[in-house]
Amino acid sequence: MSTMKAIQCIEYGLPAKLIYREIESQQPQANEVLIDVNACGINFPDVLMIQNKYQLKPPLPFSPGGEVSGKISSVGANIKHLKSGDHVMALSGWGGFAQQITVKENRVFSIPSSIDFVTAASALYTYGTSYNALKDRANLKAGETILVLGAGGGVGLAAVELSKLMGATVIAAAASPDKLAVCHQKGADYLIDYSLADLRAKIKEITNGKGVDVVYDAVGGQLADSALRSMAWKGRYLVVGFASGMIPQFPANLPLLKGCSIVGVFWGSFSEREPEQNLNNTQELMRWLEAGKIKQHIHKLYSLKEAPIALQDLLDRKIIGKAVVVI
Repeated sequence: MSTMKAIQCIEYGLPAKLIYREIESQQPQANEVLIDVNACGINFPDVLMIQNKYQLKPPLPFSPGGEVSGKISSVGANIKHLKSGDHVMALSGWGGFAQQITVKENRVFSIPSSIDFVTAASALYTYGTSYNALKDRANLKAGETILVLGAGGGVGLAAVELSKLMGATVIAAAASPDKLAVCHQKGADYLIDYSLADLRAKIKEITNGKGVDVVYDAVGGQLADSALRSMAWKGRYLVVGFASGMIPQFPANLPLLKGCSIVGVFWGSFSEREPEQNLNNTQELMRWLEAGKIKQHIHKLYSLKEAPIALQDLLDRKIIGKAVVVI
């Protein structure tokens, strides 16, 4: 019996409860590939999953880590378009904090040789979520104004970068000068430190009272009400996530008065239900990455043993952009 090293959640709780240990190696089923993991991106669902607070609930024990890159070690009997040795990235849901992982064929994407493993392991969740939100859910158009809440985080920074590429005017809102400095580097037109400034007053000032066409909200919490009240006529409020830990309750009269829409963004479900559109989006993002039009801001690289520290840093909001575990 062959074994591999992995970080495992054996009981629900904070990252400090995760353990590093040897576990049995896996073999791919007929429609799966076995990947030697090189890198695994850190994402907010990981910290929710280990606390049993996420909609996907893998049985204990499990390894967190839903976004991996590496080389294919072997393929299942039914696999035709992928082969051993191929460089790939994959959406595994969980299991990525390990030396090897099996993933269903339809969740595995080939990567060009010009894209390194760290870039590949940090692209799908953030850019995939944000592109689905901006393109498919908000129908963001050139010339429109977008407010990005939590703009210094992984998906927020991706939203800043993609919104600029799509021709929008970008207002980046975050809670520290360091995060806003990176937002400025990524092309944000206006910066709001909402730990210091009144969000609604600043938006009114920036937009000359018109309001914003799109709100990208990965934070939730107390800022949501101010952001919704700052919408322009026919605006779209994107509900992306709740990094603050608080799910906002919206007064139903506000969408009525603003003629605006509150739009849910669940990229994981979108990628399962609309695989062709998701593949088109992914291929477009890969072209932009290859051309250097978008570039992930890597906060820090962590070893497999340090993966729990990376998750705690994410919880403590220390991470700007993306953290990656290199295995």
